[in-house]
Amino acid sequence: MTEPVAFDTTTPRQALPMLVAGQAQKEFFVNEAFARIDALLHPVVEGVASTPPASPAPGESWVIADPASDEWAGHAHALASWDGAQWTFCAPTEGMQVFDRTLGARRAFLGSWQSPTRPAQPTGGTVIDTEARAAVTAIIGMLATLGVIPPE
Repeated sequence: MTEPVAFDTTTPRQALPMLVAGQAQKEFFVNEAFARIDALLHPVVEGVASTPPASPAPGESWVIADPASDEWAGHAHALASWDGAQWTFCAPTEGMQVFDRTLGARRAFLGSWQSPTRPAQPTGGTVIDTEARAAVTAIIGMLATLGVIPPE
């Protein structure tokens, strides 16, 4: 007798639901996968919060703070995305990045959500090298423009 084939029920990285042969109501699983893909493809969040906003707009996403409450209870650190009717929760994976509109920069998940800090402009010292300071200032400005670090 042959061994039965074991199928995974979710994808390994983002837990997208997988279809199996003969599955009833496939549209629920496909729609769930599309909702997660929509939330995770180039993710932009409004900010970090521990409770859901009173009137979220469809497509709005948030990083859930710890401790979370109300509908977000038990989903600390996850991304919560409102589809117009319900919240879709996506657990973060190591190295995941989102753009935080409130911060004006990216956040990265490295065991917890980390946000960059803006380096200080060069000042002081006994030798003044205006060209080097101008170059460092330009690099800091470029990193802020790209959303890698927060703007001033």
